[in-house]
Amino acid sequence: MIYLYLFITFFQIGLFGFGGGYGMLSLIQGEVVHHWHWMTTAEFTDIVAISQMTPGPIGINSATYCGYTAVTNAGHSVAMGILGSATATFALVLPSLILMILISKMFLKYMDTPFVQSIFNGLRPAVVGLLAAATLLLCTEENFSSPVANPWQFWVSVALCLATAFGTMVVKVNPVKMILMTGFAGLLLLY
Repeated sequence: MIYLYLFITFFQIGLFGFGGGYGMLSLIQGEVVHHWHWMTTAEFTDIVAISQMTPGPIGINSATYCGYTAVTNAGHSVAMGILGSATATFALVLPSLILMILISKMFLKYMDTPFVQSIFNGLRPAVVGLLAAATLLLCTEENFSSPVANPWQFWVSVALCLATAFGTMVVKVNPVKMILMTGFAGLLLLY
């Protein structure tokens, strides 16, 4: 039964996940952590980190890892977890595949019309909102600690977050290098 719920959940996320993989993260977290309780926030944070480090789109990688984790956390075997990965990944990709096949010819024909441009102008703020929500949902005590519980971890986490934002946005450091550098700094400073 979990496979049906995985398929429906990730199909809906794929259908309404505008803004790419980062825009989908808040939707995925809302469903797999808060709605279905298939995993904890800490597990989801680890999944996001792994998804960013592995090749491929973050939304698809997250769906793959979430499908596996949801099934194995439900007490099923590793083989069944792999089937959960395939189910979640296929469900996430299916709406985009269907929509792209249906609208590709029409889009090329009507791309420059004011109506289509209005739709894209309306979607841009929604995409920004989804990306901001994904960022805020990951700024939890599990990820940053708190100034009261563990001030050292909290301030190091905040400093690494700010350094990453500055490095990628202002200095234009390659994001892959930034991930490696901040991961190494976190390893040295937090353990």
